[in-house]
Amino acid sequence: MADGGEPYRIRLANGVGSLAAEAWDACAGDGNPFLSHAFLTALEDSGSVGGNSGWSARPLLVEDANGRLLAAAPLYVKSHSYGEYVFDQGWAQAYERAGGRYYPKLLVAVPFTPVPGPRLLVRPGAEAARAATLLVEGLVAVAKQLEVSSLHANFVGPEDAAALGGAGFLLRHGHQYHWRNDAYADFEGFLGALTARKRKAIRKERREVAESGIRLLRLTGQAIEPRHWAAFFRCYIATSEHKWGHPYLTRRFFELLGERMADRVMLVMAEDRGRSVAGALNLIGRDRLYGRNWGCDGDYRFLHFEACYYQAVEFAIERGLAVVEAGAQGEHKIQRGYLPVETTSAHWIADPRFRDAVADFLRRETAAIRAEIAGLGDYSPFRKEGQG
Repeated sequence: MADGGEPYRIRLANGVGSLAAEAWDACAGDGNPFLSHAFLTALEDSGSVGGNSGWSARPLLVEDANGRLLAAAPLYVKSHSYGEYVFDQGWAQAYERAGGRYYPKLLVAVPFTPVPGPRLLVRPGAEAARAATLLVEGLVAVAKQLEVSSLHANFVGPEDAAALGGAGFLLRHGHQYHWRNDAYADFEGFLGALTARKRKAIRKERREVAESGIRLLRLTGQAIEPRHWAAFFRCYIATSEHKWGHPYLTRRFFELLGERMADRVMLVMAEDRGRSVAGALNLIGRDRLYGRNWGCDGDYRFLHFEACYYQAVEFAIERGLAVVEAGAQGEHKIQRGYLPVETTSAHWIADPRFRDAVADFLRRETAAIRAEIAGLGDYSPFRKEGQG
């Protein structure tokens, strides 16, 4: 493809693993660990994506005349809608009832990861703006060429939302829960920002866990040993099979995570009389901590809140991280200091009539989502002026 005399090539690759880590990471940056070559290839190499998973990794690339990677999108061909956290199964059912074929579809996302961030990954430099434009145009061109029903980009950042919206994508909004660090000196400083009733409730929860004899460990880097990964996976499987029936991630994925990016992992492990009974997996970004997977092999009162939320807050305060992202769902997070924030996804629909129907649905859904976020804000545990 040529542009103003400068040739560019837009192509699909066979997995992120087919690309040099240095080239991919030059586009992805170092702020969000989920977009890194190490994370995405751990998913591929572990069999969590690929094979019969319904996720076929086909990243879209923009390269210059010398084959230098200028931009990329983590693109997947999907045969279902599982593991996305932006739910379009209702769209699929409606389209197929009308005689259409919804799957396969295309998805720009990090598999199994409801973490907002860039999805149009562009190498900084003089050609960045043009490369970003070509990447968006390339995504639509591939969707048309493959004759898929739709192309989706989940949990996009504001810049990508603007670029995709400008290219005709419909924008869909949701919400999740984030904790923000108001320069707290320690956990008690955070508690001091809450109402007296909420402070008392959190102290009670933490005290009950401590008095139960459960020991909490926060592990990073080389402190995470193979035995910790084995124990965490056992707990992850126990919870996944109980809640969802089928775990998305393989044991090999967690092992590769430990081998390739342990310095960006914060693993909370809970021990009861020397036996690991629960774990919470977090990844460390440039300015935030991302809570991801939880597992528990047993029934322990308040342990989920301690391991997933309070340990994350303590770690973020110690490291000076600005935000803890606690992932999708869970209004119970609000009373623990994690407040609702709006998220965005973008959707390109091939069939004009179907697009119009989806657009009408999104107009109504967006109004409801924003009203819900505003209503949830009323349950904030933080003190207002004059409150104790």
